[in-house]
This record gives sequence, structure tokens and C-alpha cells, in this order.
Amino acid sequence: MQYIIILAIVTGLAVSDFVTGIIKGYVTGTLSSSKMRKGGVNKLGEIVVMATACGLEIGIKQLGNYYSADELAHITGTITAILVFGYIVIMEVISILENYSEINPEAAGWITKLLKRLKSNQDNDKNEH
Repeated sequence: MQYIIILAIVTGLAVSDFVTGIIKGYVTGTLSSSKMRKGGVNKLGEIVVMATACGLEIGIKQLGNYYSADELAHITGTITAILVFGYIVIMEVISILENYSEINPEAAGWITKLLKRLKSNQDNDKNEH
């Protein structure tokens, strides 16, 4: 059941990003079928990557059972799926906010501030590693 929930969240975010992208294109006059095709393929790719990470988690857990390393396999599989899930969620939310800031210029100020903070925190994390 957890995998269905993970895939539903990723799919919902991908659809939301795609729809806000279409709305942004309409509002800004830059709506393009080639951009929509590319965006749709990218969203489908994200869903495939998340499904692959879920499958990898299941496989690692089963392999751990087979080799009597249950706990290690469980931790490894879970970390893999959570990292992929977290990355996709953050990426999609940022993209949705960027689209919305162009749809609604009144929201652009707080969205820009929020995105700058997220990006500066991301840069700080990269510098620490």
C-alpha cells in the first residue's frame, strides 16, 4: 500500500506541475505543443523512476530475507526509495511554485523569496559535502 501512496503523490505532483505549466503558457502567451510533449515525457519519466525505486526497495528487502540480512536490506531499500521520493517532491513543488508565480504576479514576491531561501539552503548543503 505504501508504494501506491508514493506513486499517487508523485503522479499528483507531476500532473499539477504539467497543468500549472499549461496555465502559465496560456497566461504568458508561450503555450507550445512541443513544450507540452517534452514536459509530459519528463513527467512520465519521473513516475517511471519512482516506480523503479519502489521496485528496488521491494527487491532489496526480498534479497535481504534470502541472505538473512533482513534489517540491513530493509534500511537500504527504504533509504533508496525515500531519497528518490524526496528529490522528486521537492523538484515538483519548486516547479509548481515557479509556474504559479508567473500565473499570478501578486504571488511572485513571496514565491521568489521562498525559492531563494530554498536554493541558498541547497547551495549551503552542497558546500558542506
